Amino acid sequence: MEAIKKRMNALRLEADDSNSKVDELSAKVKTLEQETLAKEQEITSLQHKNSVLEQEVEKLERLHGEAKASAEESAQHGTQNEGLTRKLQLLEEEAEENEKNLRETNEKLRQTDVKAGHYERKVQALEAARDQWETKYEEMAKKYADTKKELDDFVAEIGNI
Repeated sequence: MEAIKKRMNALRLEADDSNSKVDELSAKVKTLEQETLAKEQEITSLQHKNSVLEQEVEKLERLHGEAKASAEESAQHGTQNEGLTRKLQLLEEEAEENEKNLRETNEKLRQTDVKAGHYERKVQALEAARDQWETKYEEMAKKYADTKKELDDFVAEIGNI
């Protein structure tokens, strides 16, 4: 009996040890469950942050693509701008040359007008001289006709004699 008592005492001590171990392990389980819950919340928070960051990365990639396209377009506009600037420069040079040609043509036209005026005066003078010569010719032709008539009359009178 004594052995049974010892055995029972030993079992009680073992049961008490087991209960205290169960209490310790229960406390550990609760602590671990709380830690697990905290970790799960942290995981959920990190997953949310991760999805937000992924959205931001997508947004930044889209913006990067747009910026890259804009930069390419800007480079293309720069090239077009250079071409248009060159074309403008050529047109300005052509306009200056045309303006110079216009001035030269206007000067030649003015000189031609002066010459035309000079020649018109010469033509008028020559026409006046022609008119004088025609008048003289008509007078001379009349004198010739009169003189010829007189001569013919004279010849006729002499022939009658």
